[in-house]
Amino acid sequence: MKIAFKLFASLTDYLPADRKGNRLELEVDEGTTVADLIRRYNVPEKSAHLVLVNGVFIPPSERIRHRLQAGDELAIWPPIAGG
Repeated sequence: MKIAFKLFASLTDYLPADRKGNRLELEVDEGTTVADLIRRYNVPEKSAHLVLVNGVFIPPSERIRHRLQAGDELAIWPPIAGG
């Protein structure tokens, strides 16, 4: 099934060099979870601060259980400091 995977800010460095911007179109197996993709792309869990699937926040405790569906968009932001 196809999904969109987006990493923002400093996390874009974890995407392959041949990407277009910060987005990948991925073919993933049925049952793939949010945590599976975080691990697959070696994103440190502490850096996956804000995780959204189709604009809905997925808390850390749910990422291992939340299964992606065809057409989903998974977007991840690191912690951002301001001042």
